[in-house]
Amino acid sequence: MRAVILVVLCIFCWSVYADQDEQPTAQEARRVKVTAEGYNRDDALKQALRKALEQGAGVQIASYSKVEDFVLIRDTIYSRASGIVSEYRILSGPEEAAGGLWTVTIEAVVRPSAVAEAWGEVQNVLDQIGRPKIMVWIDEQIDGRPQDESIVESRIEELFLKAGFDLVERKATADIKHREGRDAQDEKDAAKLARLAKDAGAHILIRGSANADRAGLRNVYGTRAAFYNCSVQAKIYYTDTGRLLVSESIPTRERGARSRHEFSPQAARAALVAATFPRSDERREEALAIKLFEAVMEQWSTQISAGGDIELEVERIDFKTYVKIKNALAEIERIQSVDGDFTKGTGVFRIKAQISAQTLAELLIEKPFDDWLEVIDLKPNRIQSRSLEPPK
Repeated sequence: MRAVILVVLCIFCWSVYADQDEQPTAQEARRVKVTAEGYNRDDALKQALRKALEQGAGVQIASYSKVEDFVLIRDTIYSRASGIVSEYRILSGPEEAAGGLWTVTIEAVVRPSAVAEAWGEVQNVLDQIGRPKIMVWIDEQIDGRPQDESIVESRIEELFLKAGFDLVERKATADIKHREGRDAQDEKDAAKLARLAKDAGAHILIRGSANADRAGLRNVYGTRAAFYNCSVQAKIYYTDTGRLLVSESIPTRERGARSRHEFSPQAARAALVAATFPRSDERREEALAIKLFEAVMEQWSTQISAGGDIELEVERIDFKTYVKIKNALAEIERIQSVDGDFTKGTGVFRIKAQISAQTLAELLIEKPFDDWLEVIDLKPNRIQSRSLEPPK
């Protein structure tokens, strides 16, 4: 009897060992095969890489669930999928499918070490400069009448709030906007509003408009309904520089609501919601809120990892120090170009770099910069500093 029990135990232990040998451990790379779709070729591949990351490292990422800002870090990691999942091959596609979408199938290798490194990098940035703050500013009209409260604005804010971003209320700038003038459609006025958003504490401004107009009364299964056509569009700006990042718009959407009258705010708002953040059974990838969210996440994740455009402002310097700083910046590895202006004791340097503003700020406290300036404020793409000695 003892011999039988011993044999059974040996077989059991061997089977457990064999299963463990076949399954990858948490530290081993996983090879996954996924199929994804997008609204064009590039988007299809981007969605496939994100899906591969979710499938290959989903358990690992879920293990961070108790970390502060988990949702924001997780979504940032997924937005950086193309950089984290660097080893992949396309098995089929991208090819156009039904409904105008594009599909692609890939096989990818997901490495836990790359995910852990990216997670630590994003968490470090958040610890240093905090969560990015966003202001959403949408002018909404129904039948040409301005609305006090924008449902499009509310839906976009809701999406970013759930993702872990901090929001800045645009109402804080309402009085300033009134004094500056209400027309803010052209690029010059939009840059002015970006400065107002910056003064209110926002890093990113989403500025847009939404319009819903009557499309007439119709009979729907014997019931009278008022229909509305709507259009929505928005642009994304960095408030520090006023630079336009993304411009998105949605084709006309139509919605109806039961009504005896052609004028129906309910139908108008239904059309606006359909274009901004539709029901789950509709094409969410074409909704304005989804496009804006993905654009912000892509810009944010790029900014904190690969850098991009960085603005460095140095107050109270003379021209000689300005030239020294400019030349020293140009010698830093992974800085591609440095341009700047010097006006009345203030130097502004516009830097194109493959490092983040956080990394550059850390370099500015080392030689030779620590003899010239001190950093007094740090934003995702802007550094403010002042000279250690007043200009002569």
